[in-house]
Amino acid sequence: MMFALATLVGVFALAAPVTRGAVHNVTVGGPGILKYDPAFVNADPGDLVVFTFKQKNHTVTQSSLDSPCTPLEGGFDSSFVPVADDATDFPVAQFQVQDTNPVWVFCRQANHCQQGMVFAINPGDKLTTFQSNAVGDNTDASSSNTTATATSSDNAGSATAAGTATQSVVTVTATVTIDGTTQTTTYGSYPGSAAPTSVASQDHVIVVGQDSTLTFTPSNITAQVGDTVTFHFAAKNHTATQSSFADPCSPLSETSTSGQIGFDSGFRPVIANSSDLPSFTVKINDTAPIWVYCKQTNPASHCAAGMVFSINAVESGPNNFAAFQAKAKATGADSTSGSSGKNAASRATGQTAGVLVALFAALVGAMLL
Repeated sequence: MMFALATLVGVFALAAPVTRGAVHNVTVGGPGILKYDPAFVNADPGDLVVFTFKQKNHTVTQSSLDSPCTPLEGGFDSSFVPVADDATDFPVAQFQVQDTNPVWVFCRQANHCQQGMVFAINPGDKLTTFQSNAVGDNTDASSSNTTATATSSDNAGSATAAGTATQSVVTVTATVTIDGTTQTTTYGSYPGSAAPTSVASQDHVIVVGQDSTLTFTPSNITAQVGDTVTFHFAAKNHTATQSSFADPCSPLSETSTSGQIGFDSGFRPVIANSSDLPSFTVKINDTAPIWVYCKQTNPASHCAAGMVFSINAVESGPNNFAAFQAKAKATGADSTSGSSGKNAASRATGQTAGVLVALFAALVGAMLL
């Protein structure tokens, strides 16, 4: 499994970078190995740190010197990257160095951090302190990131989405089938989400624009780690674009405060009565909620009409699907108010201009008498 990679500031890259700095290669794990190799690098701004994930299931998660086994709020997280024992093609994640300040990293799988699986960029003379703090840290990882690898049936490329969840997680163990290989893995379960299961991975089919309606059908689903969600575009010209609960009708890449990208299918026009329907697939790597909308605005906003979708929304809490859809529809009301105000101002300006023209004409006429 390979991740699509992109250059970001202070977060994991998800598409090909354009850096001109040095490249530092770091191996994550391996058969029976719980360490990053090397344990640290010294890097300059603009350098690229390339993490290659080897066997089992590890993460590259930013933490701090004082709390080495706790995710840093707003920091980066690769999420869990399972690698089969017989794998020969290894996933890669990239981090671009922004300055010379220390960057502290750990693996949030079970107690790997407490066994010394930590890493640092520009640690100075604090590396031994960081390692010692990790071995003596009994704190469980307390935040979870959602990542989803997305693929397209019409070769429109791929994307990786990430949405940060700051609530504490519950550590659970489940047996899942990933890329045809059954593995037992420990991972974070988002509070309030459905309990993990031990069944094989499932593909959830979502019809976008069914019967020419502005809908995702179904509009709200529960998915487990390893499941896939496939969007089938049935009519018109829609998208499946990741957003956030706070800003339902804006791409996550434009609203995230931590540099998350989010997936986007792009526009998928479908000819009437066509039997060749494009599709777009997202793979679920943990149970945090994922929010989705259609970004079509011609002739009017589809999102503001309620064309939204969610995965693993916590229905027992305030951030449920109905609340998400209501916030989306409210963006249409705000837009209408703004347009009405602009139109009223325009009319007032036109009327004022008309009065001035009339007065000027009367003045010129008086002077000619």
